[in-house]
Amino acid sequence: MTSVISRLALPLAFAAGLGLCGGAAVFAGSARTDLTPKDQERVAKVTAPATTFDKAEPFERMSGGATTTTRTIDTNIFSHSSANLSFEGEEQFKLGNGIFKKVWVSAPSSTQASDGLGPLYNQRSCQRCHLKDGRGRPPLHTGDLPGGLLLRLSVPPSTDEERADLASKKTLRIPEPTYGGQLQTFAVPGLRSEGQITVDHESHDVTLAGGETVTLTRPIYGVSDLGYGEMAPDALISPRLANPMIGLGLLEAIHPADILAHADPDDADGDGISGRPSMVRDPETGEMVLGRFGWKASTPSIRVQSAEAFSGDIGISTPVVTDAFGECSIAQQHCLDMPSGVQPDLGEVEAPDPVLPLVTFYAQNLAVPARRDVDDPEVLKGKAMFHAAGCPACHVPKFVTSRDAEHPEQRFQLIWPYTDMLLHDMGEGLADGRPVGDASGTEWRTAPLWGIGLTEVANGNTFYLHDGRAWTLLEAVLWHGGEAQASRDAVVAMSPDERAALLRFLESL
Repeated sequence: MTSVISRLALPLAFAAGLGLCGGAAVFAGSARTDLTPKDQERVAKVTAPATTFDKAEPFERMSGGATTTTRTIDTNIFSHSSANLSFEGEEQFKLGNGIFKKVWVSAPSSTQASDGLGPLYNQRSCQRCHLKDGRGRPPLHTGDLPGGLLLRLSVPPSTDEERADLASKKTLRIPEPTYGGQLQTFAVPGLRSEGQITVDHESHDVTLAGGETVTLTRPIYGVSDLGYGEMAPDALISPRLANPMIGLGLLEAIHPADILAHADPDDADGDGISGRPSMVRDPETGEMVLGRFGWKASTPSIRVQSAEAFSGDIGISTPVVTDAFGECSIAQQHCLDMPSGVQPDLGEVEAPDPVLPLVTFYAQNLAVPARRDVDDPEVLKGKAMFHAAGCPACHVPKFVTSRDAEHPEQRFQLIWPYTDMLLHDMGEGLADGRPVGDASGTEWRTAPLWGIGLTEVANGNTFYLHDGRAWTLLEAVLWHGGEAQASRDAVVAMSPDERAALLRFLESL
């Protein structure tokens, strides 16, 4: 352990500077409007970076604070509610769970509560993308059914109006003229799907200190069997794997000032790591707010994220996205003419209230599992290596949520999500070349790491990163580039024992 500690001198000095924003000292909690001066001192103290690694930090096991689930580790571990949820909250959670699993059908049908599917869609329920409330499963070969991976589509702006819309954030991307914002691989009876996903692969080897060789394989996704003619020649295509659902309400409850405190968009401190906030327009209020959700932090809230998924993925309209024809474009007239599932006696959309509020509440209260073995010497050594490699610069370990959070269960909780919720340049190896709002073609939001060690338990597989290319945590680390290149190189240079300890730590999250 001595050698590890000696190597921590520089990284810890670096980590201590995490509170610097644009060269000005901004410590956790200091710009928050929800805290008293006494609270600010408490928050600054408990969120200070770790300085010793011989024992676990106080409350480190409870990744989601009082919401953390300590239930038995099995395939349902990502599906439990916040542990501090009230009896009435449990009722809402279970109702939301039922809708999350609901299989929608095409209209017209004998049921009025479940029709409206499509006409174009990617899945018939939320659960079929977020398998067991965890990650999706990518198609491994051409012809495989995508179990939670879709292709986002857009084109570069070509008119002054489109450029103005992007500049004002009226929209974050220009949809492909015929196929819209994503490729729907399914359609209701009587309608052609938009196309299918093809998969090819390319691989290269990485040699690690100690002689181990790791083969990294990148899936190359394409489209075939297009149902509505050729795609625009300048179409930009980006694969997106469904993210885990746990802890979303807590991420939503982080005070924006604490997220912005980690931003350094011009790299004023010269550490090579910027961290840029994604500012988006809230479709319900029109206000510019912090984007938090999605691979490029392009949606502001779980409610909006849920509404957009209802529309784009399933073709169901909600009070937030009211088009009953889902993602049919003006070039797909037959699609626009298909029956909708709107029932006037139930409401003006296919999923009227309380459908969206219940699903939103469910997503806000899927609990983060408690960590395992936080005091294990090997885990603690791995935690030290995590810090030594500079990983906390983006994967920020802890926050204290806002006292003004929407739900009492998520208020003023010490949480350990391991994300800064900011955009970072991850290099050409991970680039999709498709800008969305403030995110460039090489930038991605830092993915939360909590629960990542239980992926295989919950999902029966381990597909990491935005396109599912990494089958192990080590592969995921080795794909890091850009602002994370130095951390990636530090992991490559570790001894086999040090690297094993790092992975043991990640598996404990």
